[in-house]
Amino acid sequence: MDFKKIIFYLATAVLTYVMLYSAYFYLSSPDVVVGIFEGYDYPTYLVYPLAIAKILGLVAIWGNFSKPLKEWAYAGFFFDTTLAFTAHKVAEDGGELYSIIAFIALVISYIFGKIINH
Repeated sequence: MDFKKIIFYLATAVLTYVMLYSAYFYLSSPDVVVGIFEGYDYPTYLVYPLAIAKILGLVAIWGNFSKPLKEWAYAGFFFDTTLAFTAHKVAEDGGELYSIIAFIALVISYIFGKIINH
C-alpha cells in the first residue's frame, strides 16, 4: 500500500476513535455531558445533535459518497475540535489534549485525503 494512503488511514482512524469516543460519552452519560456543557456556557440541547453529527460526519468521510458532503464533515470537525479546545483552555480543566489530537488527525486526514484522491 502507498505510504500516503497509510498516513491517511491512520490519521482518519485516530480522528474516528476520538469522535466515536466523544459521541459514545455524549449518548451514554448525557447528564454528565450536560453538566460539562453548562460549565462552558454551551447550550445543553446540543448534546444529542452533536453526538449524532459526529457519527454522521464519520460516515460521510469513510463512505466517500459525495465530495461536498465530505468537505462539510471535515469543516464540522474543524469547528468542533477548535471550539472544544477553546472551551477546555478557557475553563482551564486540562481536557484539551483530545481536541488537539483530533485536530492534528483531522488536518492530516484532510490533506492526505486530498493527495490520494487527486
